[in-house]
Amino acid sequence: MPQISESTQKSWLANWWAHLSLASRSITVALAAPLLVLNVWALSTIFSYFRSIFVTVVVAALLAFLLNYPITWLERIGLKRTQSAIVVFLIALLGLITVGVTILPLVITQAQQLVARLPEWFDSGKNQLLMLDRYIEEMGWPINLDVLISQANDRLKSQIQSIAGEAVNLTLGVAFFTANKLIDVILTVVLTFYLLQHGDEVWSGLVSWLPNRFQSPFSQTLRRSFSSYFLGQLIVATSMGATLTILFTILKIPFGQLFGLTIGLAAIIPFGGTVGIIFVTFLLALQKISIAIKVLIASVIVQQLVENGIAPRVLGSVTGLNPFWVFIAILTGARIGGLLGVVVAVPSAVLIREALFVIRTVRQTPLALESDTTDDNDSTASSNLTIQVDIPESAIPEESINR
Repeated sequence: MPQISESTQKSWLANWWAHLSLASRSITVALAAPLLVLNVWALSTIFSYFRSIFVTVVVAALLAFLLNYPITWLERIGLKRTQSAIVVFLIALLGLITVGVTILPLVITQAQQLVARLPEWFDSGKNQLLMLDRYIEEMGWPINLDVLISQANDRLKSQIQSIAGEAVNLTLGVAFFTANKLIDVILTVVLTFYLLQHGDEVWSGLVSWLPNRFQSPFSQTLRRSFSSYFLGQLIVATSMGATLTILFTILKIPFGQLFGLTIGLAAIIPFGGTVGIIFVTFLLALQKISIAIKVLIASVIVQQLVENGIAPRVLGSVTGLNPFWVFIAILTGARIGGLLGVVVAVPSAVLIREALFVIRTVRQTPLALESDTTDDNDSTASSNLTIQVDIPESAIPEESINR
């Protein structure tokens, strides 16, 4: 009797689930859901407790991941790994120090000036709305904007001042980050340099915990997802930020450097560039509508050029995710890990999707191979089969017998 191999059978879990009744399945789901929620809560608690360690490791890994590209290029032209790592690390460190000394003070100064001028801008915006209200009255339209203007002005004033205050606090927090958390910064720098030299060994040790058939697909998927996403988003954000900063300066937009860099930083996150453009346009509309229109037109043109010119060449279809799931991933990352969670949310979602696809493909591959092997064996057996038929001698012609 032929034996059915284990690969052709259903897993015990799927087999067990298939034999459950509808009531039993409902009870199982009802019991498993609280356990799942409890596990998520436990993981979030653990993450909160070791948050600083996780942040240090993730930031160092991301920096090493991005710096690995120029290191690989230097290795191709003849430098050793250690020499390449030292050169790239020192150049990156010098670049960060230069940005911190030149650009960061300018951004902090403009942010403080913007917060100080917000009340004046709100009054200007209110006057523009009142002029619109008078124009509507002259036209005889049955619309009254007085109450709406008063309520919107008070609410928007409190909301935007709160947002601007948080932005300034965040900027100041970044400026004094090295003073308050110098140990974390030093650990991040040291860990980044170590991963630049021994990152492959660390990664191989982590991947070795996975089953052998999952190690190579998982490693390739992770590298492709994170490298393509972060490198592409960094290029897009840098292009938008630099172009808009220069363009706003030429157009003499108030706080042009601050607004250009803000949109560029926001573009690192999916949908962030659009949100940044809307926010900056709204702020400038409070001062003067014509300036806001200039900023909106310039920003949209630059965004379209970058997204349709640079992004397809760099990113391609890196995510392959529906925009709805991208948005859900960003919200989930913000809830779990804050700003760092937002940054790694999309590539993590891509990794999860690709990992599930790889697992399903790897599990189905043995079935297909076994099916092909079975078909080959059947065809071989059929070709070697000898058919014996007893034919009466009288039915054979005499000519054939004589031959």
